Amino acid sequence: MPISTPRRSRRNCAATVPAEPGLKLQGCSMSSFNIGKRTAALLVAAMLGGSLLAGCSSTPSQQSTGEAIDDGVVTATVKAKLIEDPVTKAHQINVDTFKGNVSLSGFVESEQARARALQLARGVDGVKSVKDAMQVRKAAS
Repeated sequence: MPISTPRRSRRNCAATVPAEPGLKLQGCSMSSFNIGKRTAALLVAAMLGGSLLAGCSSTPSQQSTGEAIDDGVVTATVKAKLIEDPVTKAHQINVDTFKGNVSLSGFVESEQARARALQLARGVDGVKSVKDAMQVRKAAS
């Protein structure tokens, strides 16, 4: 004995799952659920485009790929300048860069070395600001 659902218009079709295999629903057809191919394509394109843009943009706590590359160049340049300079070359100065903001940390043996390291870092192209987290440690005699 077939189970039938009440007839409804195609716009108000309520699909239910048949209780037994092989039973068919009456009053609903799959064509009532179809949306235009163009509309479906636009929806898919919008979802994919949105996810791609989100993957390439930066947030306050994350960098885009381009920013990460730029920061790598800034870090390498600052480190090279610190190694080349006779005042700062023998010190343990760590360089970190995030979105153009350079942080210098580690140990120096004098205020002169600290000031010189900050000056060198500020002189590198692409540096927006320099944070001083260095500590002056007197040399052991």
